[in-house]
Amino acid sequence: MDTIRSQSSHAALISLEAAATSARGGFACLFSTSDEYETALITLRRAQGRYAEPRRRWPLLMFVGCALMVIGTVLLLS
Repeated sequence: MDTIRSQSSHAALISLEAAATSARGGFACLFSTSDEYETALITLRRAQGRYAEPRRRWPLLMFVGCALMVIGTVLLLS
């Protein structure tokens, strides 16, 4: 009779240890530092296309705007 009780308590203990190990594995983090996490997150978002290429027209628009201001100033003062 003692062996049956001993075997069932031993099986329950092993089952409990397996459940605890499984629960601990669920909370484990894949990254050891926040820098690794941020790098992986940015890489993933770039692969998804969330970060669009910056517009290349800004320098041209700034040049045209400055040129128009210079022309306007010259016309006003002449």
